[in-house]
Amino acid sequence: MGFAKEFKEFAMRGNVVDLAVGVIIGGAFGKIVSSLVDDIITPAILTPALKAANLDNLADLVIPGTAIKYGNFLSQVIAFIIVAFALFLIIKGINSFKKKEEEAAPAAPPAPSKEETLLAEIRDLLKAKA
Repeated sequence: MGFAKEFKEFAMRGNVVDLAVGVIIGGAFGKIVSSLVDDIITPAILTPALKAANLDNLADLVIPGTAIKYGNFLSQVIAFIIVAFALFLIIKGINSFKKKEEEAAPAAPPAPSKEETLLAEIRDLLKAKA
C-alpha cells in the first residue's frame, strides 16, 4: 500500500502533470508542423525543384542505387527548423512579458544598514527622554 501511495503522490505532483501536458501538446504540435511541411511548404516552395528532378514528393528523393532517402531527411530538417523557430518566438514572448512585469514592479528600497538602525534607536530613545 505504501508504494501505491508514493506513486500517486509522485504522479499528482504539479511538475509531472505539467510535463505530461507539455508532451501531449508537443505531439499535437509536431503533427501540425509535419502537415505544414508536407502539405504546404513542400508543394508551394519546393515544387519547382521537385519537378526539375521529375518527382512528386520530397520523400522520393533518394541517392541513386541506394535506399538512402535524403528527401525525407530534408523534410524532417525543415520541420525541426519550424518547431525551433516557434519555440524561440514563444520563449521570446514569455521573456519580454516577464521583463515588463519586472519593470512595472517598483524596486523595494534597500534595508537600512546596522549603523542607521542603531542611530534611529538612539534618536528614538533621546526623543522619549526629552
